[in-house]
Order: sequence, then C-alpha cells, then structure tokens
Amino acid sequence: MGLSLSDFTTLHVAISLIGIFSGFIVLYGMLTSRNFRLWTGIFLATTILTSVTGFFFPHEKLLPSHIVGIISLVVLTAALLALYVRHGEGAWRWIYVTSALLALYLNVFVAVVQSFQKLPSLQALAPTQSEPPFIVAQVGVIAVFIILGALAVRRYHPRYASFLASRKTSDSKI
Repeated sequence: MGLSLSDFTTLHVAISLIGIFSGFIVLYGMLTSRNFRLWTGIFLATTILTSVTGFFFPHEKLLPSHIVGIISLVVLTAALLALYVRHGEGAWRWIYVTSALLALYLNVFVAVVQSFQKLPSLQALAPTQSEPPFIVAQVGVIAVFIILGALAVRRYHPRYASFLASRKTSDSKI
C-alpha cells in the first residue's frame, strides 16, 4: 500500500480509535434516543475500515484477528442494512442497535487484547492473556456492553424522540 509496516500500523490504530470514540458517541445517542447521523456514518465507516485494514497485515495463515474481522464485517453489513435500507423500522431497529454495538464491542475487545500485548505494565500483569487481570478486563467489558446494549435496545426510538422534540417546540409556541 506504499506505507511502511510501522506507518500502516499507526494508520490502522488511528482508524480503530476513531471508530471506538465515534461508536461511544453513537451509543450515547442510542441511550438518549437521538440520531447522530454524522457520528453514525463516521463510526460505521471507520469500523469497516478497521476490519478491512486488518487483513492487510502480513500473515501466513488465518489468525483469530481475521476471524474477528470477518465477524465484524458480517455484523456491520447487518447494521448497514438495518439502518440505511430498512431505516430501523420494526424489528430492524433492534437489529441495528444490536449489530452496531456488537461491532463496537469487537473493536473494544481487540483494543483490550492489543493493550495487554503491547503495553508493558499490562503485559506484566497477564503475559499469556490467560491470567486473572486479562480475564477480569474482558469480562468487565462484555458485562458493560451487555447492560448498555440492553438499555440501548429499550431506549432507542429515534422517530418517537423526533416527534416528541417537534411537539415540545410547537407546544412552546402556543
């Protein structure tokens, strides 16, 4: 791709971090039943790019990171279909929320794995990633995502929220 491995890694990590950051903004929107269209587009695009660029690293066989990337792309396809083709109507609302948050979770999961592999202080706590600190971190992350995901599915009703916002505006004019 014309980049050194180090530069490509930096680009991949930057895209991943933008995906995670924007994903948490989208999650906040879901929890408050708001549509952040720009942030949603940034989240979906960067999360897709994160998965795709992961396949460009040198490798000789299929790795766990590739499997996570494949799962993420399948989940993101569902999110795109639910949001942009089916417009989140009916069951497509919870399909969008669930698939988008699963994609965000996968990004965070990988970030935790990479942090334990690359940061000396975390690597010392869990050199094989089978030690309690790593397990506690991953169980904590999945628990938070399950709780926030359940709340988001219940709370995310963007059309209803838009209706209420327009009604409040028109009521205040009376």
